[in-house]
Amino acid sequence: MKTEDFDYDLPEELIAQTPIKNRSSSRLLVVDKKSDTLEHKHFYNIIDYLEKGDTLVLNDTKVLPARLIGNKEKTNAVIEILLLKNISDDYWECLVKPARRIKVGDIVSFGDGLLKAECVKELDEGIRHFNLIYNGILYEILDKLGTMPLPPYIHEKLDDQSRYQTVYAKEIGSAAAPTAGLHFTKDLLKQIEDKGINICYITLHVGLGTFRPVNVSNISDHKMHSEYYSISKSVAEKLTETRKNGHKIIAVGTTTTRTLESVMSKYNKFIETSGFTDIFIYPGYKFKAIDCLITNFHLPKSTLIMLVSAFIGREKILNAYNIAVKEKYRFFSFGDAMFIK
Repeated sequence: MKTEDFDYDLPEELIAQTPIKNRSSSRLLVVDKKSDTLEHKHFYNIIDYLEKGDTLVLNDTKVLPARLIGNKEKTNAVIEILLLKNISDDYWECLVKPARRIKVGDIVSFGDGLLKAECVKELDEGIRHFNLIYNGILYEILDKLGTMPLPPYIHEKLDDQSRYQTVYAKEIGSAAAPTAGLHFTKDLLKQIEDKGINICYITLHVGLGTFRPVNVSNISDHKMHSEYYSISKSVAEKLTETRKNGHKIIAVGTTTTRTLESVMSKYNKFIETSGFTDIFIYPGYKFKAIDCLITNFHLPKSTLIMLVSAFIGREKILNAYNIAVKEKYRFFSFGDAMFIK
């Protein structure tokens, strides 16, 4: 299957640059897999499609202010580093711009030396490994020096940094937000819970694997980078119970989907576990863990639109996207949502 098979035309003005005032007032395109019908709703209507006994699964990862601008010692060249993955202690995998300027042994200084990063390994695609050097608590330093790693298609300044976090973000470690969850408010989550719907949280720290573009012609040649995930014993038991009782498991976002499918693919059941996954889901994949999917509208030719295509079918998803374009839905991270049931 070709990467070009997942392309579609999107007018630039439909790329949402800022979040709307009320998170749950985003538009919601409801797609029924069986009947091929579409409904135009608002996100707060999602509760009407969830039934008592169903389980809604959300990714509680919290985005790091992971974008750092500093200077290379000796030359003073301006260097941008995006913290992607904490490999161990103060050893981090990072995306560097311009990567050609950073070699093993180079040191980048941030905030007049409040934080330093020494390159210890060079990899392809602009990836470098760094040892971070600092005094104090790293996350407090990042709060001072770092900014939210907004995607490159967002050109507007984000006035409220919390709008690039879900209202339930807890486990710090992501380089990007699990954007399907941005539509939920605390009030909406309470309404869902009050209806008798289970709400469970897993963690997947979003890294390069999720947002790296596909640069190969045949999608089977694309290699996903690994991302850390975890699922607790109580969540595994709740998911098992949900499935046993004939109720639905609704994944909020592609990151939640990848976590649940990784566990089910590896163990053939839900269990307490953590580790790294590089699962790449594209058409032909047989879903084992989820019944419904809440997701945003994704970039053309991305691994995310490939995952959604695997869930509903490539032609169906591209048809839905074309309708969303005609109806002027807002696309990508701060855009509208889709519910596939």
